[in-house]
Amino acid sequence: MPAQPSAATTGQAPASMPLLPTSLVGSYAQPEWLIDRAKLAGRFPPRVRARELWRIGPDHLAEAQDDATVIAIRAQEDAGLDIITDGEIRRESYSNHFATALNGVDIDNPGTALDRSGHPNPVPRIVGPIARRHPVEVDDLRFLRAHTDRPVKMTVPGPFTMSQQAQNDHYPDAEAAAMDYAAAVNAEIKDLHAAGADIVQIDEPYMQARPDAARAYGLAALNAALDGVTGVTAVHICFGYAAIIHARPEGYSFLPELAGCPVDQISIETAQSGLDLGVLADLTDKTIILGVIDLSDPEVESVDTVAERTRRAFGWIKPQRVVMATDCGMKYLPRDSAFGKLRAMSEAAALLRRELGA
Repeated sequence: MPAQPSAATTGQAPASMPLLPTSLVGSYAQPEWLIDRAKLAGRFPPRVRARELWRIGPDHLAEAQDDATVIAIRAQEDAGLDIITDGEIRRESYSNHFATALNGVDIDNPGTALDRSGHPNPVPRIVGPIARRHPVEVDDLRFLRAHTDRPVKMTVPGPFTMSQQAQNDHYPDAEAAAMDYAAAVNAEIKDLHAAGADIVQIDEPYMQARPDAARAYGLAALNAALDGVTGVTAVHICFGYAAIIHARPEGYSFLPELAGCPVDQISIETAQSGLDLGVLADLTDKTIILGVIDLSDPEVESVDTVAERTRRAFGWIKPQRVVMATDCGMKYLPRDSAFGKLRAMSEAAALLRRELGA
């Protein structure tokens, strides 16, 4: 399919975007024939490589991942989504695909760090200067770009989050590590925009999990990751995968701080948490990627339920600044449930556009 021009040089979303565009946060349900979903769901998200999750041997894994990625792209298109991701089909987790590709980390002799739930997890061990040796996701982006003519988004793990998901045996402190992670992310974002990404999203869930450290140096690392970037960017802050972390707080512990960040879009979860959307009052100059699909329950919501979750935001932010999205972690849902939820979201967007006269 022909590639749609990137918004990378304009800093604006593609002109063809409708009111209330729809999108995944990032991941989509991986096929059972590709990955052992029971093993995936029965453990904490891997921070080091977890090759034992794949059902396909190494000689044919890349081809199988390509085929599954095409399926994920088609599912999003068939469900009516306006912004397409690659479903993160090639990843064992949102972060390890990138974090384990960097110089300065020993993934064969991992360290240990506490996950956001307080559970110890094997993590990359930092043994030297963190640096990006080559583009990590550009080939994935080009594959996505070649298989859809809709606007596309790629996701990269954030520098603060990666610094929290590592054992630091090299730097004087976590802040120094985070700043070198930021340089790697910055180079990756620029390459992704240059290769045709319309939106690049930085995933920073640990800003919510560890807000004091996020205020101390995480925000500075995020700003460094965005330095000189001219394309459209987003940052995703979440409460953790619903399949793993079941309790939801009443509000975000780190969110208003992003008001001054040079990011265009902020992705938040509201469906499972029933978040008080008054928090958006501090973010009126940002586009909000609004999570309106609950991933704690495989049952597909009604169109009216999804529409009402979205309407709640309109008292705080104009519809022109809302992107309708899932909460994060769709990879853990059954595929039929995942598709049904995307379809309900697209139909809710159509309903709201009619109400708004768009």
